[in-house]
Amino acid sequence: MNLGMVAGEASSDLLAADVLRALDGQVRGHGREPVATGGIGGARMAAAGFDAWWPAERLSVHGYAEAIKALPALLWIRYRLGRRLLRWPASVFVGIDAPDFNLGLERRLRGAGVRTVHFVSPSIWAWRPERISTIRQAVDHMLLVFPFEQAIYREAGIRATYVGHPLADTIPVTPDRAAARRVLGLDSASRDPVIALLPGSRKGEIARLAPLFLAVAAIVGRSRPRTRFLIPAASGERLAELRAHVAAIRAAEPTLAVTLVDGQSHRVLEAADAVLVASGTATLEAALYRRPMVIAYRVPDVDYRRMKRQSLLPYVGLPNILCGAFIVPEFIQDEAQPDPIAHALFEALDDTAAAERLEQRFAELHRSLRRGCAEQVAAAIATEVRGGSRARVGAGTEARVVH
Repeated sequence: MNLGMVAGEASSDLLAADVLRALDGQVRGHGREPVATGGIGGARMAAAGFDAWWPAERLSVHGYAEAIKALPALLWIRYRLGRRLLRWPASVFVGIDAPDFNLGLERRLRGAGVRTVHFVSPSIWAWRPERISTIRQAVDHMLLVFPFEQAIYREAGIRATYVGHPLADTIPVTPDRAAARRVLGLDSASRDPVIALLPGSRKGEIARLAPLFLAVAAIVGRSRPRTRFLIPAASGERLAELRAHVAAIRAAEPTLAVTLVDGQSHRVLEAADAVLVASGTATLEAALYRRPMVIAYRVPDVDYRRMKRQSLLPYVGLPNILCGAFIVPEFIQDEAQPDPIAHALFEALDDTAAAERLEQRFAELHRSLRRGCAEQVAAAIATEVRGGSRARVGAGTEARVVH
């Protein structure tokens, strides 16, 4: 059987690699031949035996304006990929996140008889609910990472399975702050506060948010000079960009204790007493590490106006969405200013009773999301593979075998 896949982000590449390894184990455990794979993926997928016909980085765009510029190239890649998958032919296709790219491809493949699975539902519960009709046309089986999504798909008559969230499996149930600080070279016995700053992993996010986050750090540092600030960098390129922003703030605040960390965002979260974080998956990571946090985010004005018009929820942070309440403060767009954010961080550090309640809430959230996600996704894909393909297309390009 031939399995096509598309993962267009670094996080999706990591998820897909775990799924590929689990799928390989399940297939071999049943004495079947390995599944051949091909499509779009990253380095981790390649290490798990995936044949990346295009690198995942080609799909990594952020924001409406950036997507418009990249649209012609993305449409051309999608057309060529669809043609290659049909000629191969793919028996099953799995799109991992990237709904703007994957749903259109899935609709084309499904129309030609290929079984389609989509892993990680678009946020139709937050905005663009009209997408449910597109999903109905494109997807045979939707795999969900949040339990509340099941009711939406059941009502829409779309086959869907809750598989848990992969981060809940990766992040330890009991974080070890002292061990994380030792790994990062910090004094694990010190009572000096440690604040993690996570301004994002994309170039545009760093440009918009790093100066804001460092301005907040300067306010906190002037009031509490023994505070340590840790900033993890998602890549060497982001590290260089962050280094320039840190140099600028140190010119005005020479005693500010800011440490840049190459990668290790989970270790940084585990070591922290509080977190200032950009909206996105990192907010869920901070919650699973049970850390009090403040969420701040800015996007280009054109993106913000568009998202504001289509928004269905009063909050943007995943912890608030999952708990259905403002359990952590959010400062979005014009409200994202240094002074109020710094004040919220002081409260996160000082209100120990609130921090304990928040930790209990996050522990419950962790338990609800911890389901052995990779194994469940692999089992769902294996079921589709065993079901065979509806495709009636000719054979063509060969692809690498998972092993």
